Parts: sequence; C-alpha cells; structure tokens
Amino acid sequence: MPESRSTRVRNSRAELDQWAYTNGVRLTYVEPGEPIQNAYIETFNARLRDECLNQHWFQSLGDARRLIEQWREDYNEDRPHRVRGDRLVPDRCQGELR
Repeated sequence: MPESRSTRVRNSRAELDQWAYTNGVRLTYVEPGEPIQNAYIETFNARLRDECLNQHWFQSLGDARRLIEQWREDYNEDRPHRVRGDRLVPDRCQGELR
C-alpha cells in the first residue's frame, strides 16, 4: 500500500513539473526545515491560522468555505496593511489621495 501512495505523489509532482514547463513557470521549492526561505507565505499562513482557523469550529465544508471567504475579504479589502504604512488597501484609500 505505501508504494501506491508514493507513486501517486510522484505522479502529481511529474504533472506539476509538466504544467510548469508548458506554461513557462520556474518552480522553486522551500528546503525542509527552512521556512524562512518563504517568509511571506509563512506569515500569511500564521495569520490565517491565528485569525480564522483557530477561531472557528467549522460545521461543514460549506461553513468553512463561507467563513474563510469572509476572512479573506476582510484581509484583502477592509483592513490596513503594515506594508502600506498601516494604510487601507488601495480600493479603500483612493479618497485619501484626492
């Protein structure tokens, strides 16, 4: 049984490699034990986990999708971002620029 599982993973990797090659995408992998190589996604994952996933007990897949989408909209559209000097995202701060 473990052999089929590793084969499935190997096939998925081959399919991903083929897709990337066909679409001109260069894949870069984070080395095991080196999450700092991709600090942006690690920070995002921590926020998603702390602010959404750990705060809710999902009753169903639909419930999870709905709550995660609400969090995503707030994260992307409604709240200030440190990268922008704690200013709102561009759609919300257009009035400030005029």
